Amino acid sequence: MSTIKLHRFPLSGHSHRVELFLSLLGLDAEIITVDLANGAQKTPAFLQLNRFGQVPVLEDGDIILSDSNAIISYLASRYDDARRWLPFDGLAAAQVQRYLSIAAGLLAFGPAKARVANVFGTAVDTEKAIAMAHGLLAVLDVELADRDWLVGEYPTLADVANYTYIAHAPEGDVALDDYPHVRAWLQRIENLPGFIPMQATAVGLAA
Repeated sequence: MSTIKLHRFPLSGHSHRVELFLSLLGLDAEIITVDLANGAQKTPAFLQLNRFGQVPVLEDGDIILSDSNAIISYLASRYDDARRWLPFDGLAAAQVQRYLSIAAGLLAFGPAKARVANVFGTAVDTEKAIAMAHGLLAVLDVELADRDWLVGEYPTLADVANYTYIAHAPEGDVALDDYPHVRAWLQRIENLPGFIPMQATAVGLAA
């Protein structure tokens, strides 16, 4: 029986980032849905797992980790013996870290924030978020024009960390039509063995 438990919410892109990577690694995990609508993430029991009261949280035996990028980095270090997902090579590792930073910055405040407004009804500056999203997508489309993956010859954590919110950007009224290389990259990820999609929502351009 697997020692891994993932506390997640099915419409959370951060949660899907971890769930996707677990599946790509072929790891069995007990998936525990946290009832965010009823405040389950703020209960004393959950706050013992993550004091910030946020999903996802990973339990692996005695190890408890929060923050999706930290979790996927841990999983790559522990369970990917070939170290393709998180390379040992200094330059490649730095390049992966660059995209993890993008995922925590431009991605989170661009397409992810625009989507939050439609999916969860959160009050955000959607115009600013959508503009930031298109700025990011324009750069990524150039970077993906001459390569299949964000870093190197194989998919890495860079691809995993940035996939979900870009794939679901239309749910935040961010169209992908003008970014053919980004769309081809999304398709390559979706063709990987073990790929699992995140639940879609009927909002925004995806409706």
